[in-house]
Amino acid sequence: MTYCVAMRLNEGLIFMSDTRTNAGVDNISKFRKMFTWEIPGERVITVLTAGNLATSQAVISLLDERTKVPHERRPSLLEAPTMFQIANIIGDTLKEVIKTQKMTGPESEADFGATIIVGGQINGMSSRLFLIYPEGNFIEASEETPFFQVGETKYGRPILLRAYDREMSFEEAVKLLYVSFDSTLKANLSVGMPLDLQVVEEDGLRVTHRQRVDENDPYFHTISRSWGDALKLAFQSLPDFCFGDDPA
Repeated sequence: MTYCVAMRLNEGLIFMSDTRTNAGVDNISKFRKMFTWEIPGERVITVLTAGNLATSQAVISLLDERTKVPHERRPSLLEAPTMFQIANIIGDTLKEVIKTQKMTGPESEADFGATIIVGGQINGMSSRLFLIYPEGNFIEASEETPFFQVGETKYGRPILLRAYDREMSFEEAVKLLYVSFDSTLKANLSVGMPLDLQVVEEDGLRVTHRQRVDENDPYFHTISRSWGDALKLAFQSLPDFCFGDDPA
């Protein structure tokens, strides 16, 4: 399993992902799930992947290969004129890979599906954020849906719904994402550190901040401990429940 989040802010885009994959309790590995293509000053594109590892790796390899070798049918990620077309390219590539694996792979009940988040900006346009489904179709982030999650989403979602504010700074957004990931890490062993964090400032047209957060990161530990203490205090401050009179 995995957990990835991408958020739209007034200041730009922020992305975070874990690195754990597993095929059982005794088979745990670490793989990067965040990938970036950029031409500084012209465009920056970041992709987060969740789902079948073989599928997502094949999609990323094809997308990267086609930025180096011209594709006969359509432009690459570094040539497409809009982020909408980039989302279309990734969706078609995902659909292509899933179809190929189902046709050529061994007979199995395994799920070849993967889900992808892509966000970025092209010079002269605003940043955009998309969620791409295994079928290749996609939706775009909006005022009503300003962030996307993929993977093990349920544990880290409540804090995002309660505390997200489009006007928050990147520093505040990092704090919010740390709490969301800490809640997920504590609830599900299939999500694990290190975490990858990346910031793309609006009109920066490049990755402006990139960081890997490991198990010994002091700020993450501070947030985890402080959030736990704050929850306990909040719980203790709630009014006590009282049972009514027992029925006769």
